[in-house]
Amino acid sequence: MKRFQQYVLAGAIALIAGCGGAEVAELAATTTSGDTAYLASSEPADAMPVGEAREKAADGEELTLVGLIGGSSEPFVDGLAAFTIVDPKIPYCADDEGCPTPWDYCCTQDQVKDNIATVKVVDESGAPVSKTARDLLGVNELATVVVHGVAKRDDQGNLTVETSDVFVRSSK
Repeated sequence: MKRFQQYVLAGAIALIAGCGGAEVAELAATTTSGDTAYLASSEPADAMPVGEAREKAADGEELTLVGLIGGSSEPFVDGLAAFTIVDPKIPYCADDEGCPTPWDYCCTQDQVKDNIATVKVVDESGAPVSKTARDLLGVNELATVVVHGVAKRDDQGNLTVETSDVFVRSSK
């Protein structure tokens, strides 16, 4: 029931916010409480946007990345603390553009491919945390996060950042 209420709240705020209301949408995105063991108390310095990281980061490189949770209608991985983030420069969509879920970037999906990364929260041993990131970190779609971790690349050039520290930007 709590998850349903979070979806309804996030959806309602997103409908009101539209493309120009990122600050309102972010407020809705950070209304739940998370596990402080994986939440950074201060924002890491020198964060690069997702698109730049996709171009520059090498496999195994340490990096700091900033993005908005989204990129699909379901950006969170069930049962794991993993989610996708999109470069802040890519505008998300509004309901009046025919997009009831702004975080799926349906009106700008052609720009998402080169501006998306996966964030995987890992424990001290490097194993993925077995709790949904929404619950672990207290975040929802369109929250802006800054993560510091290690870049992992697959054969297609997709970028994943393994981290144990996630900073959630407030809307103010």
